[in-house]
Amino acid sequence: MFLFPAIDLYEGKAVRLYKGDYAQMTVYSERPWEIGEEFVACKASHIHIVDLEGARDTNTPNFETVCRIKEHTGAFCEIGGGIRTMEVIERYLQAGLDRVILGTAAVEDRSLVKASVDKYKDRIAVGVDIRDGKVAIKGWKEQSSLDAFSFCSEMKELGVSTLICTDISKDGAMQGTNRELYRELSAKYDLKITASGGVSSLEDIRYLASLGLYGAIIGKAYYTGAIDLKEAVAQVQ
Repeated sequence: MFLFPAIDLYEGKAVRLYKGDYAQMTVYSERPWEIGEEFVACKASHIHIVDLEGARDTNTPNFETVCRIKEHTGAFCEIGGGIRTMEVIERYLQAGLDRVILGTAAVEDRSLVKASVDKYKDRIAVGVDIRDGKVAIKGWKEQSSLDAFSFCSEMKELGVSTLICTDISKDGAMQGTNRELYRELSAKYDLKITASGGVSSLEDIRYLASLGLYGAIIGKAYYTGAIDLKEAVAQVQ
């Protein structure tokens, strides 16, 4: 299982939100690429990046910062937030990002999912942000009527191989991850599934690894010191 320590960007800074609430934001660094360098120093090979402004406002205001993280770390970098057109997908991939994540676009534009997956294969992932069993969109501000599991099935049918599934109720809350959700997902789908939201202990990481998941995202637990990233990486190697 790959560990994806996360960098969430807002106004060029590395921040964390509490349960997706932009009003509950903590700033951790004004030089996010240095955090990426810390990840690599801890032997992390993969980094998960989210443009929070892009997710909310449908643009790419942190594009240069995202590229700088990739350049400074040389790690496998995936990026999500505000990616809703083929032009933006291609801009990130041509800039050297390894994978782009479609969130709101996957809900609202199935043709974009199909076209991008046909062209870029596993360099396209879909983020499934889940609140009360439904898919949330637009930076988690809006709730769709889509059942999360039905949506996952539809993405598989479109050829998507990688799903990043976030339990919003757990995100940033440091209360442990939703183990039952990921057990059910791993049993139901033969896909690369990454767990996100509430991964807050080595016990969480060991459990998720035991399910055979593709990845797990570590967010706030890294920034608060609840998880020693170097030790966590050693646990899954």
